[in-house]
Amino acid sequence: MIELPHDFSRRVDRGLLVRAAVAEDLPALLTLLSQLHDETAGPRLTRLETTFAEMLASPARLVLVACREDRIVGTLDLCMVANLTHGGRPWAGIENVVVDAEHRRRGVGTALVDVAAEVAREAGCYKLQLLSREDREDAHALYERTGFNAPVRGFRRYLEQS
Repeated sequence: MIELPHDFSRRVDRGLLVRAAVAEDLPALLTLLSQLHDETAGPRLTRLETTFAEMLASPARLVLVACREDRIVGTLDLCMVANLTHGGRPWAGIENVVVDAEHRRRGVGTALVDVAAEVAREAGCYKLQLLSREDREDAHALYERTGFNAPVRGFRRYLEQS
């Protein structure tokens, strides 16, 4: 079974701490995530609290936050997936990478991605992948700087909720 270190904390350069998110981080994360997606008519807070608790309890998922001076300035969601190929080694996916607009181009995104890659490597993953909208050129530059390339064509299908 895949189990990620939910008590994770790593100090990186420039006074930045990358750690596992905790329940008390939810308000700051929702503010930060609003910079990624404008969801003015989003779900009620109680539903998000329940969802976040489920995320934090998942042994194969790790929500990372980057903190500078006790303020959350970035986040990344790392998920591990069990796999039957590549000798049974899992693979990892990254979602919802956001760095606060005031803290971009200061190493926060790089630190988050590098720490996620390190955690995935330590968990035995054979690959780390992510999707990014085609128009997010700054994000693409970050991903390329941190060792990602785009050798495949990705597809996405959003499912309507009834």
